[in-house]
Amino acid sequence: MDRRLVLASGNAGKLVELRELLADAGYALHAQSEFGVHDIDETGLTFVENALLKARHAAQATGLPALGDDSGLCVDALGGAPGLYSARYAGGHGDAQANIAKLLDALREVPDNARTAHFHAVVVLLRTPDDPQPIIAEGRWPGRILHAPRGNGGFGYDPVFLDMQLNRSAAELDAATKHARSHRGLALAALRERLHEL
Repeated sequence: MDRRLVLASGNAGKLVELRELLADAGYALHAQSEFGVHDIDETGLTFVENALLKARHAAQATGLPALGDDSGLCVDALGGAPGLYSARYAGGHGDAQANIAKLLDALREVPDNARTAHFHAVVVLLRTPDDPQPIIAEGRWPGRILHAPRGNGGFGYDPVFLDMQLNRSAAELDAATKHARSHRGLALAALRERLHEL
């Protein structure tokens, strides 16, 4: 397999995080934008479907094996929302501040013990666009939603997501700690195990 992988995303924060997570696995991760590939509409009804759609689109456009991921924040008090629509919860795609503001507003009257949530991530590797056996790995990070943002690191909902064991927001964690605990880190660790089997 080509040691280059194309990441089916234009999210700069995600690219940095995934490059760090794959750094010692011997793979060079390239953003699809390096090849002039744009994001595809996420029309799937599950995280797995969206990850597959993105990976297939990037593999077709570049001819390289593609890594697609889909992830979201699922808040129990909101029936699992924003879920699949996490990146565009407030309307615009990837407007983290607006998404956080809408989330905090929706949870304004919800007490701490009912603010439980988890991040869910699916990572898919397609060796070719029509790969009949995609490698699929998942990860889950339980936590709670804070009343106000804390920390300057990470991206997306990280400033309002509390890791209850560490009592720190995802945005307050150093990269190594976050990679070891996060939904994306766990999914990538599972994917790497599968890559070793190939």
